[in-house]
Amino acid sequence: MTQTTGTPGDPPYLRIVAAIRRRIANGELAPGDRIPSTRQIAAEWGVALATATKALTTLRLEGLVEARPRIGTVVAGAATAAATAAPVTPTRRRPSPAADPEQELSLDRIVRAAIEIADAEGISALSMRGVAARLGVAAMSTYRYVPSKEDLVLHMADAAFGEESYPADSPEEWRPRIELGARTLWKLYRRHPWLAQLSSLTRPLLVPNLIVHGEWVLGALDGHGLDPTTLFDIHVLLYSQVQGLAVHLEMEAHAEAATGQSEDQWMDSRAPALRDLMESGRFPTFAKVVGAFEDGYDLRLDALFERGLRALLDGLTPVVEGR
Repeated sequence: MTQTTGTPGDPPYLRIVAAIRRRIANGELAPGDRIPSTRQIAAEWGVALATATKALTTLRLEGLVEARPRIGTVVAGAATAAATAAPVTPTRRRPSPAADPEQELSLDRIVRAAIEIADAEGISALSMRGVAARLGVAAMSTYRYVPSKEDLVLHMADAAFGEESYPADSPEEWRPRIELGARTLWKLYRRHPWLAQLSSLTRPLLVPNLIVHGEWVLGALDGHGLDPTTLFDIHVLLYSQVQGLAVHLEMEAHAEAATGQSEDQWMDSRAPALRDLMESGRFPTFAKVVGAFEDGYDLRLDALFERGLRALLDGLTPVVEGR
């Protein structure tokens, strides 16, 4: 990517915007192509993450790019035509007082902007300065509403877990209720993969909207004669089944961003090492099973989630029902 575009007197973020805009206009970047992440831009141009975030925000406001969860920032569908037009950058005009971002700032806007960053680029890309840059406000403005990044993450988690609720006319049987609760959590982790990275079983998140999901599961198990320890053990096992698989969603997205390789491309690059292991004679069962796959093993997390949930509930049925 050429780094010497834009007017020399422009601030760094506008020079980055001009470079990416030019690549879109001349077809080097087509609709759907990924734009470099904030960390990649920061490293390539030698700027702060907040500056990189501001550049991507400007491109987004011009309609040239859009954020897609777990993919990153990509060229928007109609971006090529828009890129050829002379853009009006946000810093070139003075907003009216009614449109002042500082006056429109709120905790909800800050949290939503932070969630958008985490959804598109992972929780590691989140910073208070980056959120401020995305909202087009001064770096310290967000601290009036949330004192630290740690507090912001708690607000984000609470908001994300609150996106799904449960019906008033819930299933009467415990197993359908558990299945609904587990699938609801899985849906949220699928939507926001960074959620699974925030806490461990030993140090859980204590936010109201996560407790809502715990309450649903505990309510399904209550009334079956289980002592409190057994009841809560089952709750923890069910939660760990969902979170344990969900952590790999964010890990894979981070690995792909860091290496530039998809899961399949990474496995293809390790084919010689895998072949050596299979042909060593040390692992006959492994070699037999892996060798049986014509096109390689297809790791399907959604299918594994359903299979694991079914097996777990089958095993718990005698405990819950006292058989």
